[in-house]
Amino acid sequence: MKILGVIPSRFASTRFPGKPLTDIAGKSMIQRVYEQCSKAESLTDLVVATDDSRIFEHVSEFGGKAVMTSTDHPSGTDRCMEALDRVEGSFDYVINIQGDEPFIQPDQINKIADLLNGDTQLATLVMQSDSLEHILSHDEAHVVFTKDMNALYFSREPIPHLRNQDPKNWAIQEQHYLQIGIYGYRVDILKEVTQLSKSRLESAESLEQLRWLENGYQIKLGLTDQPSFGVDKPEDVDYLVKRFLS
Repeated sequence: MKILGVIPSRFASTRFPGKPLTDIAGKSMIQRVYEQCSKAESLTDLVVATDDSRIFEHVSEFGGKAVMTSTDHPSGTDRCMEALDRVEGSFDYVINIQGDEPFIQPDQINKIADLLNGDTQLATLVMQSDSLEHILSHDEAHVVFTKDMNALYFSREPIPHLRNQDPKNWAIQEQHYLQIGIYGYRVDILKEVTQLSKSRLESAESLEQLRWLENGYQIKLGLTDQPSFGVDKPEDVDYLVKRFLS
């Protein structure tokens, strides 16, 4: 399979403007993301998809590949579609890699690539959580799935809900899974889902992947034991430096 890795990277951010160019121990965040992704042998090619000339020029300066995309894309999925159109060559799949995870593990990318066998329409990774804090968090994307590891539903609420059970005990009474924010799209399916209108469930939960399920697409899931560590606010940088570089 020929797989294009795409790292969507916007300069604007409500909580952290200019986040991709922030310094993390001598390298920008986007450079660290790019270098980590470059270690994934499953990728045929890799590109940063940005809407800002400063990011484009910076990526070019450190030897990476970047393409300019529209400022109007509502999601990273739409930015990936435009990037696919702008990159030379043909590909079977696109992997959407978060641009704010400077220490993403190449194995995460390879693991989702293993799911992309030609039949898979869409794919993402999930991780079992034993942390009550994460299980009850509305900031996480919770997921339930079939025995064949196809997604049934994603929610901001913890699922499954254990009726008549104290939530404090949910972590030991039932397995709960959280989504890791990386996606694989078969190229023809990527073209189709970017033409879909925002769906009812997507609007209710603020989860794009529900648009795909609501329209009948199948999302294959892969299990990982490696959590993701994103940068949402400036203080997250210090935490990651201490965790990964100290």
